[in-house]
Amino acid sequence: MDRRLSLSSYIFIGSMLFGLFFGAGNLIFPVHVGQEAGSNMLPATLGFLVTGIGLPFLGVVAIGISRSDGLYDLASRVHPIYGVCMTVLLYLTIGPFFALPRTGTVSYEIGIAPYLDSNYQKIGLLIFTLIFFLAALFFSMKPTKILIWVGKILNPMFLVFLAILIVTAFLKPMGAISDIAVESSYQAAPFIKGFTQGYNTMDALASLAFGIIVVQTIKGLGVNNPRNIAIDTIKSGVVSLILMAIIYGSLVYIGATSVGQFPVSENGGIALAQVAQYYFGSFGSILLAIIVTVACLKTAIGLITACSETFSEMFPNSVGYKTYVVIFTALACGVANLGLTTIISLSIPVLMFLYPLAITLIFLGLLSPLFKNRQIVYIMTTVFTIFVSFADGLNALPENIRTAPVSQTILNFYSHYLPLFDIGMGWVFPAIIGLALGWLISLFQKQELRF
Repeated sequence: MDRRLSLSSYIFIGSMLFGLFFGAGNLIFPVHVGQEAGSNMLPATLGFLVTGIGLPFLGVVAIGISRSDGLYDLASRVHPIYGVCMTVLLYLTIGPFFALPRTGTVSYEIGIAPYLDSNYQKIGLLIFTLIFFLAALFFSMKPTKILIWVGKILNPMFLVFLAILIVTAFLKPMGAISDIAVESSYQAAPFIKGFTQGYNTMDALASLAFGIIVVQTIKGLGVNNPRNIAIDTIKSGVVSLILMAIIYGSLVYIGATSVGQFPVSENGGIALAQVAQYYFGSFGSILLAIIVTVACLKTAIGLITACSETFSEMFPNSVGYKTYVVIFTALACGVANLGLTTIISLSIPVLMFLYPLAITLIFLGLLSPLFKNRQIVYIMTTVFTIFVSFADGLNALPENIRTAPVSQTILNFYSHYLPLFDIGMGWVFPAIIGLALGWLISLFQKQELRF
C-alpha cells in the first residue's frame, strides 16, 4: 500500500525542486526581460513564467507519469538512435557548451567585471574562470559534501540577500514602470517574446534530465503508484512554483525600473551588478558577488557531475567518470572565455531547435497513459515538430547565415505557409497535427512498431 507524504515531505521535495532549477540563468534573464519589456513587463513576465516555471514542472511530472527511467528512456520511445542523440545534445547544452560556462561568466560579470578597467576584462575573465572551474573540478571528483554545505548555508544566505534587494527595490523604485520605454521586440507580442526568452533558463531541458531525481526521491519515501507520484510531485512543487514566480516577477520588475537610472545592458548580469551597487554601494555589491559566485559554483558542480555520470553510463566502454569530469570542465572553461553576451547569443539557435522537441516530449510523457505509450504517436509528433524546429534554429542564426540565399528560401517558405513561425512558435500546429495523426494511426495499428 502506498504511503501518503507528510507536509514536511512536500516542503522538502519542493525545496529540492527549487534548488535543482534555480541557477545562474534564473537570476539574470528575468532582469534583462524587464529592461527590454519596460511598461509591457506584465504580459512578458507571464510568458516567461510559462517556460521558466510551468514547463520545467510539467517535465518532472511527465517523467513520473510516463513511468520512464529518465530522459534517455523517454526519448528512446521515438527511436533508440533519437534517444541517444536527444540525450547527448541536451546534456551538452545544459552542460559544457552553454549552461555550465554561464555559471562562471555570470559570477564574473557580477563579482569582478564592475571593478576592472575595460582594457583588463579579457585577462580578468580568463584568470577568474580558471580559478572558478579548477575549484569546480576539484569538488566534482567528490561532490557530496560541498553540495550539502552550499545548499544548507549559502543558498539560504543568497535568498535572504535577494529578498532584501527585492524589498528595497519595491520600497525605493529607480523609476516608474509606465514611463519605461518598450524595446521593439516586446512591442507587438510581449507574451510570446517572454515565452521564448524563458528558453534561456534551460530549465525545461533540465527537467527532462533531472526529473528522475525527484521521482526517485518520492519513490524512496514509499510512494510507488504512478498516479500518486504525479499528485505528490504537483503538491510538492506548489511551494517551489510560488517561490520561483515571486522571485522571477520581482526580478523582471527590478530590471524594468532600473532603466530609470541605467541604460539597457548587454545582459542581466551587468544590470544586476548595477542595481546592487545603486542600492547598497560597494559592500552590497561584494556581498552579492560572493554569494552568487558560490551559488554558481554549486550549480557548476551539479552540472559537471550530472553530465559526467550520464556519459559514463551511456558509453560504458569509453572513458570513466573522472575523465569526463576533466573533459567537460576544460570545455566549459574555454567556452566561458567567449563572454556572457556571446554565450547567450550562441545558445539561442540551439535552444530554438531543442525547446520544441523538449516541449513535445514533455506533453507526450504527460499524455502517454491515454495512448498507452504507442510508439507511432511519439514518432509522428516528433517528425512533424523537428522540421519546424530546424527552421526555428536556422532563423535564430547570425545574420550572415540567415540571409544566405539557401537560408532565405527555406525561411520564406516557412514564413509564408506556417502560422506563428515569425514569432518562434511555428512548431505548435505541426506538433498538434502530428500528435493527432499518430494517435489516429495507433487506433488502427494491430502491432506495435519495434526497432
